[in-house]
Amino acid sequence: MCVHELVAAQASATPDAVAVVVGDRELYYGELNARANQLAYRLRSLGIRAEVPVALFLERSAELAIAALAVLKAGAAYVPLDPSYPAGRVSMLLEDSAAPVVLTHSSMVQKLPAGNWKTIVVDADDGEITNHPFLAPDVQTDPEDLAYLIFTSGSTGRPKGVQITHANLLNLVRWHQLAFKTTAADRATLHASPGFDAAVWELWPYLTAGASVHVVDDAIRTVPDRLRDWMVDTGVTISFLPTAMAESMLGLSWPSHTALRFLLTGADTLHRYPPAGLPFALVNNYGPTECTVVATSGTIHPEDVEEFPSIGRAIENVEIHIVDDQLNPVPNDTAGELLIGGAGVGRGYLNLPQQTKEKFIADPFSVIPGARLYRTGDLARMLPDGQIAFLGRIDEQIKIRGYRIEPGEITSVLDRHPDIGSSLVTAYSGDSGEKRLVAYIVLASKAHVNAAELRKFLGESLPDYMLPSTFVSLNRLPTSAHGKVDKAALPEPTADNILDDDRFEAPQSEIEQWLASFLVGLIGVARVSRDDNFFNLGGHSLMGAQLIAKVHQTFGVELSLRRLFDHPTVREISSEIESLILAKVNLMSDEEAQRVLESSPGGIPA
Repeated sequence: MCVHELVAAQASATPDAVAVVVGDRELYYGELNARANQLAYRLRSLGIRAEVPVALFLERSAELAIAALAVLKAGAAYVPLDPSYPAGRVSMLLEDSAAPVVLTHSSMVQKLPAGNWKTIVVDADDGEITNHPFLAPDVQTDPEDLAYLIFTSGSTGRPKGVQITHANLLNLVRWHQLAFKTTAADRATLHASPGFDAAVWELWPYLTAGASVHVVDDAIRTVPDRLRDWMVDTGVTISFLPTAMAESMLGLSWPSHTALRFLLTGADTLHRYPPAGLPFALVNNYGPTECTVVATSGTIHPEDVEEFPSIGRAIENVEIHIVDDQLNPVPNDTAGELLIGGAGVGRGYLNLPQQTKEKFIADPFSVIPGARLYRTGDLARMLPDGQIAFLGRIDEQIKIRGYRIEPGEITSVLDRHPDIGSSLVTAYSGDSGEKRLVAYIVLASKAHVNAAELRKFLGESLPDYMLPSTFVSLNRLPTSAHGKVDKAALPEPTADNILDDDRFEAPQSEIEQWLASFLVGLIGVARVSRDDNFFNLGGHSLMGAQLIAKVHQTFGVELSLRRLFDHPTVREISSEIESLILAKVNLMSDEEAQRVLESSPGGIPA
């Protein structure tokens, strides 16, 4: 049975069980299955069949689960697109996938770019969907049929569509249910963005087991203490969080009565071990999109060692080989390229035969005809106990906050700007240790451009996580004796070489000065102007949570994440803090206000 058939079996057995929860709304298995069946009939009426891609332009929602299930029931493959992507990128992905139909929500229709595809609004009761039968269409699905197509960053300047079959997906589901003893009593979370393959893992192992999936609200999604409280109150038993968020959650205190059994993490290098006494297990996972989300997994125990936590061992029916550049196995404890074989290896890249041939190779270690290995381009070594240590990338691919980024995709867009002669994008950590994207640019003759203009230009084609936080202007890119760009010779970003958004204006009030000083250390930039945008500097939601906590600690006021998004410049954030302080003082008695003012010369607590 394929995934959609397993979900249908659960709906038949327990139609009144809760499948998906979004806020106060509960979607039951019977309703999930019936609505997906009706939508599947509608898709079949439009000629949707096996191997045909159907795009999902939907946020994390009950409709996302209904639409994905409907596509599978129609025998087709779903293509999840993140609605937060710029319109140009969405158009590119739709054109590359050749999806003839896009499923979306009424709240998303205006954001969907126009193109040569039919749009179906899944929550619209216009009869085109609801007039169809509640019973599933008679469709025979082969395990080797395509289940979903998901795009990753591409070194050629265009994203690559990764093709995953039903057999690939079933292996992930079966392993997960065995490894984590998943039952209908489990309550899981949907935290990942739809375009991130982790969302695949957050849906199907649970919906095929009769468990409930709880969609994390955007207001708490990146605020560790509020997310923890929600998980405890909701009774979440198992959750996946990207590495940076999971690390933040590990530093919180957890009540012993929490229902959480497993906190799963992955998508980036795990830098810390869990503290002793956590009431749940921390499980670190590794796997490229090309190998169906997860290839290795392992529980991380509280330890105090110098090395980073391992990425565990190969999951069920997956094989790991660590080899030299001749594809010969290397001895244990020796670094080599990590290759993945077995049931998780996807079909390859959509319409990219040469790249598929290079990355998906014949498996010389298998006796199964046609078996293949995926060359990850990751460095790893086998530890004495059989676990695997992840050592980074062989090539230039970058991972930031769980997102896999090909710098070439950014430079290909950047070089199209008329004022750019040449460019190079790389990752830079600086003193803060926070990895961020830095673009080194050489301007065309007599050209002048500022950082804000470049970000706006890139933002028309690239998602926010691919926008460099810093632009460094150079006379030329340094080269080696062989004429290649010498990355080791690239200068560090400094106040002298960073391209400003506009003329630098020093922070003025004491709160602005405090805030600018704090951001220099938090983000790792050389200096901060009073009109610099927190997010353009390289800040993100997790950093925003740190900033909010520091503001509370320093000023005793609660700056919300929404206010930070709406007023992201140093000048605006400072004004928000001042307003909050003033509102707090106005509620005090004259004596209390006087004590606060006396203990806080200049408006800033000592």
